[in-house]
Amino acid sequence: MLLLSACGAPAVAQDAVPPKRELRGIWIATVENIDWPSSRTLTPEQQRREYRRMLDKGQQAGINAVFVQVRPASDAFYQSELEPWSKWLTGQQGRAPSPAYDPLPFLIEEAHERGMEFHAWFNPYRASLDSVTRRLASNHQFKQHPEWFIRYAGKLLYNPGLPEVRAYITQVILDVVRRYDVDGIHFDDYFYPYPEPGQKIHDEDAYARYNPQNLALADWRRQNVNLLIESLHDSIRHTKRWVKFGISPFGVWMNKSAHPEGSDTRAGQPSYANLYADTRLWLQQGWIDYVVPQLYWSSNFKLVPYATILDWWARNHFDRHLYIGHGMYRMLENTRGDTTWRNPRELPRQIRMNRAYPTDVSGSLFFSARSLMANPLHTTDSLRLNLFRYPALVPAMPWMDAVPPRSAQNVLITRAGGPVRLSWQAGPPAADGDEARYFVVYRFAEGETPGPDDPRHIVALVRHRAGQVQQLQDTAARAGQEYAYYITAVDRLHNESRPARVTTLSPQPEAITQEPPTATPPLPETLPEKPVATAARPARPLPGNQAGPTKVKVKEKPKKRGFFGRLFGK
Repeated sequence: MLLLSACGAPAVAQDAVPPKRELRGIWIATVENIDWPSSRTLTPEQQRREYRRMLDKGQQAGINAVFVQVRPASDAFYQSELEPWSKWLTGQQGRAPSPAYDPLPFLIEEAHERGMEFHAWFNPYRASLDSVTRRLASNHQFKQHPEWFIRYAGKLLYNPGLPEVRAYITQVILDVVRRYDVDGIHFDDYFYPYPEPGQKIHDEDAYARYNPQNLALADWRRQNVNLLIESLHDSIRHTKRWVKFGISPFGVWMNKSAHPEGSDTRAGQPSYANLYADTRLWLQQGWIDYVVPQLYWSSNFKLVPYATILDWWARNHFDRHLYIGHGMYRMLENTRGDTTWRNPRELPRQIRMNRAYPTDVSGSLFFSARSLMANPLHTTDSLRLNLFRYPALVPAMPWMDAVPPRSAQNVLITRAGGPVRLSWQAGPPAADGDEARYFVVYRFAEGETPGPDDPRHIVALVRHRAGQVQQLQDTAARAGQEYAYYITAVDRLHNESRPARVTTLSPQPEAITQEPPTATPPLPETLPEKPVATAARPARPLPGNQAGPTKVKVKEKPKKRGFFGRLFGK
């Protein structure tokens, strides 16, 4: 049931079905050791331990995507032949980790192991947080091409007006796309620098040399950024068609007082005019796959009320995904400028307002991971126990891929008393060559309407392990209660297959799928006990290679029909 909110936007009733598809992400900032690693002096093992703990906390809170800053200032949190190791990783720019390791494969695999997308977060133009160039590593690009840089407000920045700079930034990013299994490439709000009193961007020479259309300075600067975004989008798609590209701009594109398409706000530094970032154009042209405006204001902030700016973005995302960036860190500040953040209901209120736009707002990102772990005003608890209580799939992007994977095959169900044990195989590759990335297991009791649209019926998200029989033990199944199970396959862009369906009533369990059956490999004869699985949290998949006594078949109940009989034709 839909209600009408005070701001005119639709509001969702409190007892509404939670969204099955919703991106729930956290930014993990590495610059100045904001989130990870917490210190420049940690050993590689301490770094790994700290990252695992951060992801575990995120998983408990319902997070399904991480946005990790891998290039904060023309440096690298990965092995690179183009840029130096980051000082925030090892204590000194250019110094390699010791013992030697490449952190990025580890960071990606740990996220994927927990069912999270991994987006590599780059700062394209920032080269140094200060202008003391003697501290830069010998392989920093300033040492090779000082003419590529401008100094502004005590910082060193790449000059966006130079074609060589755009080519180099693209080269750096494509190097990561090619070599690492990232799910997305992500930029934040730093393009041209935020205006500073008494400061001027000295790009006069580039403006004179590279302006054949004789554009006004502001239009020329916007075009420089547009050229990078467009070419990078095309290059990423050509390199790996499944890698997403997204931007997190300053939350106000333009105020309506200065532009007819702007929002009814009074922000001081809108991104179009001050940062020369025309995010709205990028969405219109399809150059980015998602946008994450940083809406770090509360619902009572008069200059930029949350409801007002949310509604503007809901009307201006042009069929690309809109995720909202939330300023969770604001609850940890001692601020007098926006005291509404002292109310523990503020962030949950914002998420409910997002969900009032179910066809426009596709999720939330929180800045930042440290804030989430701090559980300010018990807000992380509120997410875990209420708003993010049930798992959610990342929304699909049909403009990138709309072909679902093949359904699971050869599904078997066994039961001995209470626990239900399921095993199945992945289907063959789909028409586009994609295979299952993970499986979703749904459970329905008698009297419940079956269907893969309500996340309250999800008992597990099971990562696909190639070459193994996929298995799950549902220890939350009650003895004497009959159930139906749906198992769907999901590819890496989150297209979901038709379900394979089985029921505990069947004397000879079978799957109903759209694919022809294939030979079933030998199944393990017993499955170890696992912790109780609930609909609120994914059950753990079982390992694929176990041995033991004989499988137990489900007891036949030939006379019972009704719900399961109608559903499965038994």
